[in-house]
Amino acid sequence: MFYPKIEILLDHGTKLNYLITYMQALSIHKCPNLKLVRLTSKNSPRNHLSINGCNGSYISGLKIRAPGDSPNTDGVDISESSHIVIKHSSIHTGDDCIAINSGSSFINITGVICGPGHGISIGSLGKNGAYATVEEVHVRNCTFTETQNGVRIKTWKGGSGYARKITFEDIRLQSVRNPIIITQQYIDLRSYGSNSTIDQKKLYGSSSAVALSDITYKNVWGTSDSEDAIQLSCDKNVGCTNIVLERIYITHSNGWKTYAWCQNAHGNFSSSMPNVPCLS
Repeated sequence: MFYPKIEILLDHGTKLNYLITYMQALSIHKCPNLKLVRLTSKNSPRNHLSINGCNGSYISGLKIRAPGDSPNTDGVDISESSHIVIKHSSIHTGDDCIAINSGSSFINITGVICGPGHGISIGSLGKNGAYATVEEVHVRNCTFTETQNGVRIKTWKGGSGYARKITFEDIRLQSVRNPIIITQQYIDLRSYGSNSTIDQKKLYGSSSAVALSDITYKNVWGTSDSEDAIQLSCDKNVGCTNIVLERIYITHSNGWKTYAWCQNAHGNFSSSMPNVPCLS
């Protein structure tokens, strides 16, 4: 059996090269008052760093590297944790740079450079009808370069619970495919078969959804690789409420016009390019 080799560099300069027989490079479970500084992780077969059941963590100076085409190589996964600080880190992976999962609250992310990868994501939440909660997440002063997404919130069709009090502020974008994106009724189109012509935008409106509210995007600027720079796709029954966009300036990488697309999203915007008239 082949086991992949990964490399972890500790703060004092010791380099650990070893064969990993588990899918995650480093998993930290129920460790209160964790302090993790200047950790380097390269080429994990899956998640590089998982934080679960931890309260009061300070994480800084991460350097995480994996090829941009390597699947499921999340940089940092956070779940069932609170009062987590992640600062001044560089994350280049084939999946989410940071994923914030259910049970997480009071998460502060500052000064992270992300790309390649799938951006910083709330979720996914509510898979298989699960009840999920996330609140008090604040992402500030982060840079996304050639990522699939910038700042994303993703919840599964049929889930329940809430994600609320979330702020994305001072966000810089460079050639990002989906700079601002909410998908409240996510489904995996692969389950419909490769020949399916189903449009994901039409597959919404189940009897339940993870409620999304009090979400603010402030001072988000840079370039998008797609014309749909802002995508707010919400459930027709639950919807997304109190969505605020303020000082948004996103142009197209090739000079084309950018647009906002909304579905059942409610809130307000000011000083935004593209204009967001669909946010009612």
